Amino acid sequence: MLIDAHIHLDQYREEEVPNILKEAQLVIAVSTDLQSCKKTLTLSQTFPNVKATFGFHPEQSLPSDRDKQALFHWIRLHAQEMIAIGEVGLPYYRKQAQDLDERPYIELLDQFIQLAKELHKPIVLHAVYEDALIACDLLERHGVTRAHFHWFKGSEEAIVRMIHNGYFISITPDCVYEAEIQALIKRYPLELMMVETDGPWPFEGPFEKARTSPYMMAKTIDVISSLKEMTVQEAAKIVTRNTERFYDL
Repeated sequence: MLIDAHIHLDQYREEEVPNILKEAQLVIAVSTDLQSCKKTLTLSQTFPNVKATFGFHPEQSLPSDRDKQALFHWIRLHAQEMIAIGEVGLPYYRKQAQDLDERPYIELLDQFIQLAKELHKPIVLHAVYEDALIACDLLERHGVTRAHFHWFKGSEEAIVRMIHNGYFISITPDCVYEAEIQALIKRYPLELMMVETDGPWPFEGPFEKARTSPYMMAKTIDVISSLKEMTVQEAAKIVTRNTERFYDL
């Protein structure tokens, strides 16, 4: 029974949630906007093994100033009911599809990092490839060290910097069939690693057409243990302890 360090629990059908939660010791349920935050809060109040994080997913249009103010106000009101700010970050994949001015997204991420510092909370980041370096700049500027880069992919420069700063990453089920993620597992210290599903995002390979849920993390642990040359039990114990330590669980 592992901890799913990153799942969009609010995006599952209501009737699916109880069975999904039977597959994990605990889940970190992230949010994508104010409505998502409210739903995630309700889920955390309903199920004891759901821990909520509140944020705004960057792969969407920016909120209006009014909506942003409402979101930040709501997060401050409910700060004691969340374990982190998240999911927040930069719109890497959105930039690949359209000509996009990233500066307002960087400004918004900067504000979320300041909010995490103000509330003494960790921050959950969607920041991959070159965006990871921008996120590192902002984190370092504000002296924020409790950063979790979920489903991270990036350059050696970013990896070296993240390891030096003690930032955590989480590994997804695509490590079973993606050489890039397998190489990352070999490179990154196990002591800074968690596992996640990012459900309900779908996966390929042996998970083709399967509903994404925490049971998939067992395969992730198999890969981690093999690449780190240790037993499955040892790997599971370490990544679970890492997650508990990072999120003060």
